Amino acid sequence: MADNLSEALKTLKLSSADSASDSVEGCLDCLLKALAHNNVETSGKIQEMGALAMMPALLSAQNSCTPKVANIIAEVAKNEFMRSPCVEAGLIPPLVQLLNCKDQEILLQTGRALGNICYDSHEGRSAVDAAGGAQIVAEHIKSLAESTDPATGKLLTVFCGMLMNYSNDNDSLQAQLISMGVIPTLVRLLGVHSQNTALTEMCLIAFGNLAELESSKEQFASTNIAEELVRLFSKQVEHEKKEMIFEVLAPLAENDVIKLQLVDAGLVECLLEVVAQTVDSDREEDVAQLKTASDLMVLLLLGDESMQKLFEGGKGSVFQRVLSWVPSNNHQLQLAGALAIANFARNDGNCIHMVDTGIVQKLLELLDRHVEEGNVTVQHAALSALRNLAIPVANKSKMLLAGVSDVVLKFLKSEMPPVQFKLLGTLRMLIDTQADAAEQLGTKTKLVERLVEWCEAKDHAGVMGESNRLLSALIRHSKSKNVVRTVIQGGGVKHLVTMATSEHMIMQNEALVALGLIAALDLDCAEEDFVGANLVQVLHKLLTDEHSAPEIKYNSMILICSIMGSGESEPLHKEVQSLAFIDVVSRLRSHENKTVAHQASLTEQRLTAQS
Repeated sequence: MADNLSEALKTLKLSSADSASDSVEGCLDCLLKALAHNNVETSGKIQEMGALAMMPALLSAQNSCTPKVANIIAEVAKNEFMRSPCVEAGLIPPLVQLLNCKDQEILLQTGRALGNICYDSHEGRSAVDAAGGAQIVAEHIKSLAESTDPATGKLLTVFCGMLMNYSNDNDSLQAQLISMGVIPTLVRLLGVHSQNTALTEMCLIAFGNLAELESSKEQFASTNIAEELVRLFSKQVEHEKKEMIFEVLAPLAENDVIKLQLVDAGLVECLLEVVAQTVDSDREEDVAQLKTASDLMVLLLLGDESMQKLFEGGKGSVFQRVLSWVPSNNHQLQLAGALAIANFARNDGNCIHMVDTGIVQKLLELLDRHVEEGNVTVQHAALSALRNLAIPVANKSKMLLAGVSDVVLKFLKSEMPPVQFKLLGTLRMLIDTQADAAEQLGTKTKLVERLVEWCEAKDHAGVMGESNRLLSALIRHSKSKNVVRTVIQGGGVKHLVTMATSEHMIMQNEALVALGLIAALDLDCAEEDFVGANLVQVLHKLLTDEHSAPEIKYNSMILICSIMGSGESEPLHKEVQSLAFIDVVSRLRSHENKTVAHQASLTEQRLTAQS
C-alpha cells in the first residue's frame, strides 16, 4: 500500500497540469483507498510529499475528478494536524468557488471538506469567513429546504454540519449566521424533514448553539419553533433524543414570548408525562430526565403570562399536578413543586387563593421533613414560597394561625446563608402590620440573639441586611417596650445605628423609626448603647448631608426630639448641644419639603427649651 501511495503521489505531481487524464483519476482513487485504510498515516504522507499544494489547481479545473479531490481534502481534514496545512495550501478559496456549481456530488464533498477544515480550527473558520463561504451555504440550504428527495436530505445535513462547525463556540460567527437569517430556514427544515433523523439532529445541535445568543431569541420567537420542537419531542422514545431537544428548549424558554409559545404548543403536557414515566425509576438517565423536565417546568412559570395561563384561577390541571409534587418522596420533585408555588405566588390574587386552598400546610409538612439533615435546596425553595405567599396583608394572620412562624423558627440553627436569608425574609413578611406576632417573636431571646449574630455576617451582605431589617421590623410593628428591651439586652442597638447609615434609603428609614421607638419607650435602658454607637454624630451627619432624603431628615429630627424630651439623659443632651444641632435644624426650617420644614420648627423649639 505504501509503495502504491508514493507512486500515486509522484504521478499526481507530474500529471497535475493535465488534471482530467486517466492517470490523475487513478492516482486519486489510490489516495482515497489509502485514506480509507489508514487515514492518519496517509494524511501525513500527503503533507510530507507536498501533495496539498497541487490541490488548488485540481479543484479549479472543475471536471470529473473534482468530487474526488474534494473528498480527499474532506478525509484529510478529519485530522487536526492537517487543518492548518489545508488553509496554508490555499484550498479554501477554490473550495468556496465550487459551492457555486450545480453538481450535487461536488457540492456534497465540498461541504464536507469545508466543514471538516472548520472543525475546532480558528484558521479554517477565518479563511471560510474571508471567502464568504457561509453565505453561499446558507443560501443553498434556503433554496433546497422544501425538497424531500433523499440525496438533497444528505446534502442539507452536510451543509448544516458545515455551518455548525464554522460557528461553534464563536459568538461573532454565530451572530453573523443569525443576521444572514439562518434561523427561520433551519426551523423550516425541522418541519419539512422531521423523518430525516440525521438532519433533524444536525438542526437541533445548531439550534442549541445559536439559542445561547440573546440576539437569536427574537428571531426564534418569530418562527414556529415551539410547535416544531414540541411535535418532535412528543414522538421521541430514546433518552438521548429527548436530551438533545431539552438542550434547545432550556435556553429558548428563558425568553418570555417563547415561554408562552411553548405552553400553547403543549410542552407542559409532555413534561408532566416525562415526570410520570421517570419518577419511580433509579436509572441514571431517568433521574437526569426527571430533573431536566421539572426544572424546565419551573422555568416556564417564570414568565408572567405563561404562569397565569397555567394557574387558570387555581383550577388548572397543571397547577394541581405540580402541587402533588410537594408531598412526594422524591427530592427533585419536592424542590420543583416548592419553586413552582413560589413562581405562582407572584401576585396577590394567586397568593390569596393558594393560602385559602391549604397550600401552606403542604409546605409546612415539607419543611418539617427537612429540619434534621435536610436538603438545603428544598428548604430554600419552600421558604421562598412561604415568603411570597405572606406578602398580601390578607394572608398574614391566616399563615400565622397555621403555625408558619413556629416551623420557620426551627431553621434558626441553619448555617446555610441561602436558608438564613429566606427564613429572615419570611418572618419579616409575616409580621408586617401584625403587632401581636411581632411582639411574640420580638420577645424570643434566642431569635433576637441569632439576629444580632447575623447582623455581623459581613461575608453575606444579604443575610446581614435582612437581619437588620427584621430586628427593626420587630420593634416597628410591635411598638412594644418588652421587644425594645429584648433587643437592647441582646445587643441589637448598635446594629440599628449602623443600619441608619446604609446606602439604601428604605433601610435607613426603617432603622430611624425603630431607634425613635427605642428612645420613646426605653431611653434609660438604651442610653449607654446610643452613646457607644455614636448615635448623635450619625444623626448630625444625616441632617447636614444634602443628599439625605426628606423622610430621613424628618425621622432624624423626631429621634432628636425623643432624646431631648427625656430629662434624664445627660450624656446625649450634652452631645446634641456640643454639635450645635440648633443651627442645623434652623436651616431646615426653609426646606422645600413642608413636612420637614414644619418638623424643623418643632425641633428647634424643643432644642431652645432644653438649652
